[in-house]
Amino acid sequence: MTLEELPIGQRARIVAVDWSLLAPEESKRLRALGLDEGARVAIAHRGVFAGRDPLAVMIGRMSVAIRRNHARAMQVEAL
Repeated sequence: MTLEELPIGQRARIVAVDWSLLAPEESKRLRALGLDEGARVAIAHRGVFAGRDPLAVMIGRMSVAIRRNHARAMQVEAL
């Protein structure tokens, strides 16, 4: 399943990222924030508007807002 599909509050580990779906500067930013293979994450909140953007992703004790298309590029496994 992708990070976008992960239910709110469910913990998961990122197992693969398809960096080709993202622009190089987006990939660099996400890696700098710790969103890479092996990271443990959880969805804390989804946007309330029609597009459900952005997603609030918990990485450890840090919360990061990312777009749904970024989350779609990340394959996760539930913990």
